[in-house]
Amino acid sequence: MNRLVLIVFCVCAASSLAHEVRPAYLEINAHGDNEYSVIWKQPLLNGRPLSLQPEFPRDCARSSSRIEALGSEALIEHIELRCASSLEGRPVGVSGLTRTLTDVLVRAQLINGTTTILLRPESPHAALVTDRSAPLNSYLRLGVEHLLFGIDHVLFVIGLMFFLDRIGPLVKTITAFTLAHSLTLGISAVGLVRIPQAPIEAIIALSILFLAVEKLRGTTDTLLVRRTWLIAFIFGLLHGFGFAGALNDIGLPRENLLLALLLFNLGVELGQLAVVAGALLITRATTHWFSPTPQIVWQAPVYGIGAIASFWFVARSVSIVFT
Repeated sequence: MNRLVLIVFCVCAASSLAHEVRPAYLEINAHGDNEYSVIWKQPLLNGRPLSLQPEFPRDCARSSSRIEALGSEALIEHIELRCASSLEGRPVGVSGLTRTLTDVLVRAQLINGTTTILLRPESPHAALVTDRSAPLNSYLRLGVEHLLFGIDHVLFVIGLMFFLDRIGPLVKTITAFTLAHSLTLGISAVGLVRIPQAPIEAIIALSILFLAVEKLRGTTDTLLVRRTWLIAFIFGLLHGFGFAGALNDIGLPRENLLLALLLFNLGVELGQLAVVAGALLITRATTHWFSPTPQIVWQAPVYGIGAIASFWFVARSVSIVFT
């Protein structure tokens, strides 16, 4: 397993300069005859909005609108909407979504019930039709995507695998990481603890850099080598606060809070298992391509991961100072 993932590294490096993908959120609440209060929340990229706008049927008009900024991470718009007829069963969407990697969670409290749908770049419009399975599909999918498109979390999991030569320690380490980030994800998502995302993301980058440096040092008598699972648990607590960032962006439904949290966390785990499985498959293929395996095959990805993590740490730290 030391010969890990030159290909995995290349895939991650191609996305390394992109910001972590965060979902947008559109909430629609009916409060009268065809009158709606709308909350539109979209993430900021380098302090700028993504040029996304909610779209409603043509017979709907905005009676008022108010914009507020949530630090440097998101922009929130409060809209009062009047329509000629009910929005139930009619399509809503987001313009500009096809040009991004962002998903939009739509939650609508209508006269006849609540519906939750997920808009994606390939399907930026959908009808507001009540569907009991929609919340399940939406939060589960968001969890999977948040792990797979959160390249820093992917690199951390891959970095851990450089220190593991057998399946037993791998299972133990991944389980420890899972338990840790599940704990802090839960307490942060339900509001028991709130930590600003900017310093958390800087520390997450530092955790990846720590793994790369320790691997390149080659020292075998360190806590990381002897108790990889413990290091995974400690850093997993921090990564959990990072995972919670997406849920803090979109919020949790009060009526199904625990279910939504469970499904999002399950989605994160499915994404994590996909990363581990993919890395193991590529590792096995690599041992067949290179026999014996040159040192550069596993050393180059470690240098690359360290360089990416260094860039992230410096960039994120600078953004904290100048925000």
